Amino acid sequence: MKKYYALFCYKPNLRVLSSIQFICYFGMWFSHTGIFTLLIDMSAPVWAITLAAAMAFIPNVILAPINGVIVDKFNPKKLMMLMLFIEVITVFMLVFIDDISLFWLLFVIIFVRMGVGVVYFQTEMSLLPSLMNKKNLKLANEIHSIIWAVSYTAGMGLAGIFIYYFGVKASFLFDFGLYIIGMILLTKLKAPEVIKVTSQHIFKMMKEGLIYIKANKTLMHIIFLHAFVGVTAYDNLIALMAKYEYKEIMSISLIIGFMNMTRAISLVIGPMILSKFINNKTLIWLFIGEFLGIGLWALLQFDYYLGLIGLLAAGFCTSTLWSYTFTMLQNNCDKSFYGRAIAYKDMVYYLVSATISFMIGILYESGISLAMITFLMALIFLFGAFYYAYVYRRYTFS
Repeated sequence: MKKYYALFCYKPNLRVLSSIQFICYFGMWFSHTGIFTLLIDMSAPVWAITLAAAMAFIPNVILAPINGVIVDKFNPKKLMMLMLFIEVITVFMLVFIDDISLFWLLFVIIFVRMGVGVVYFQTEMSLLPSLMNKKNLKLANEIHSIIWAVSYTAGMGLAGIFIYYFGVKASFLFDFGLYIIGMILLTKLKAPEVIKVTSQHIFKMMKEGLIYIKANKTLMHIIFLHAFVGVTAYDNLIALMAKYEYKEIMSISLIIGFMNMTRAISLVIGPMILSKFINNKTLIWLFIGEFLGIGLWALLQFDYYLGLIGLLAAGFCTSTLWSYTFTMLQNNCDKSFYGRAIAYKDMVYYLVSATISFMIGILYESGISLAMITFLMALIFLFGAFYYAYVYRRYTFS
C-alpha cells in the first residue's frame, strides 16, 4: 500500500483522476443495480435482462474505431468534460423509465451512456502514459483496477440496501448527483499539452490504426490476451441466479448487491497480494487462477452462502490480470497510436463480453444449468493459459 500512497502524494493529476473515478464508478453501480432490479420488478423476460447486460458492451464494439480517432484528435480534458456531461444527462433520464413499454428508451440510454463512458475511459488511459514513467504507469493501472473494485464493492453492497429502503428512482438520482461532483473535480485537472493530429481524415486515421496493430504482432496478441478478462462480465448470470435460484432467500436487490460486493472484495485484495509476484514469466498463473476460481464457484453455487465463497475465488486474479495486460499494451504501443490501440483493444474486449452475455441467456433458455454455464466460462481461461504460453515463447514484450 505504501507505494500506492507515495504515488498519490507526488502525482496530483493522478489524485484528481482517481477521485473522479471512484465517485463516478461508485454512483454508477447504484444505477446499474437499479436497472436490473427495475427489470426484474417489471417481470422482464430473460431476453430483456440479457440484452440489458449486453447493451453495456455493444456500443463499445460498434463505436470503438471512431472512439479511438476521437481520443487521438482532441484535447483530453475538454473531451473528458463533454463525456461526463452527456453521462449526467443519460443518468437523469433513467428516472422516467417506469413501464415495460419504455424498454426501448432504457436500451437507448444504456447504449449512449456506455458509449460516452468508454470514450472517457480511453481518453484517461491514453493520458496516463504522458503523466508518468513505465514503473509508475504499472502502479497507476493497478490503482485504477483497485479503485474500480473498491467502488464496485461499496457501490454494489450499499446499492442493494439503498434500493431496498429508498427505491430504484432514488438510486438513479444519487448517481446523477455524484456525476455532477465528478464534473466539478475534473476542472482541477492540469493535463499536459499533448500534441494531437488534427489535419488527418478520420477514416485514414482508423485505417492507419489497423495497419499499425496488424504490423505489430506483439501488440495484437496483447489485445487478445486482455480480452480474456471480458469473460468475467457475468452481470446477467448473477441477475438470473437472483431471479431463479436464490429468490426465496431475500429481496432480489439485496441478493444482487451482496453477490457483487462479495466478488468485488476479492477484486480489491487480489492486486495487493499478487502485484509483486506477477511479471511476463508468471502471468500464465493468473489465467490458471481464473480457471480454478470460476470453476470453484461453479461447484459451490448450489448453495447461496457457499456460492459467495466461490465468488471470492472467482474474482481474486481478475484485477491483476486486467491491469497487467493493460500495462503491457501501453508499454508496447507507440504514443501516437495510444487512443486507437486502446479503442481497438476495447472493441475486442467488449465483443467478448457481449458474446458471453448473450450466450449466458441463450444457454440458460436452452436448459443448461447456471452452474454448467459458469464452468464453461472457467474453461475459457484454461485455454487462455495455453494461448499465453504460446505467445510468451514466440514474442518479446517491452
